[in-house]
Amino acid sequence: MLIYLLLINTTGLIAVWYDKVLAKKGKYRIPESRLFLIALAGGAFGVFMGMQLFKHKTQHLRFTIGIPVIIIGQIILFRTFR
Repeated sequence: MLIYLLLINTTGLIAVWYDKVLAKKGKYRIPESRLFLIALAGGAFGVFMGMQLFKHKTQHLRFTIGIPVIIIGQIILFRTFR
């Protein structure tokens, strides 16, 4: 489980970074739904860290509220079912 969480959160961090790179180049971007899917799959902390480190998606309420809500939900689920 720990290895999975490390991998999915690393994936989330890299996905946000890569989307930022693509945005700067004006190229086709990673769909927001894909970033949310990564977050829902357990990578919300990685997506959140990517948002903060790369200053990306920080002006979008969908992300600034949605990703922390997912993190809180995942913490509750983890504490409930561990």
